[in-house]
Amino acid sequence: MNEAAFPAGGDARREVDRWLGNYSEDHRNPTNITIHWICVPAILWTVIALLWVVPVPVMVGRAGLWAALAMVLAFAFYLRLSRALAFAMLAVFVVLGLVTEALYRALGATQLMWLAIAVFVVAWIGQFIGHKIEGRKPSFLTDLAYLLIGPAWIVAKLMRRVGIAY
Repeated sequence: MNEAAFPAGGDARREVDRWLGNYSEDHRNPTNITIHWICVPAILWTVIALLWVVPVPVMVGRAGLWAALAMVLAFAFYLRLSRALAFAMLAVFVVLGLVTEALYRALGATQLMWLAIAVFVVAWIGQFIGHKIEGRKPSFLTDLAYLLIGPAWIVAKLMRRVGIAY
């Protein structure tokens, strides 16, 4: 572990461990955790899909450019925390991007947008129900960076289950 992973003050936990640990503190109830396993990926997809349908000038690129840019920026955030976790998230982004491209071709921009909005609303309702059951407010209300940590928390749990260190 390099020295950059140790913050001033001597806390030996890596920054990624602190983020994921803090997120876990707000997600202990099994029902809330199950809801998050469904709703967090759904919300991540909706953000990608909604960015996908934002018009792109033809001379600049094609549909999906803004989503790809957001994924690159998120990847850079994750890369700062953990190389393994960043590449796992990149795989998630690729899969969600492929799904979104297929839906974009099948449905068109307008229908994809409405589908994404509907999923977004339902998934956020689910999230808030989960937090009501949990009895704790959503983590992102304390720091917006937790909107990026939620998907990484799920991916990190999957990585641990298959024996991959993050």
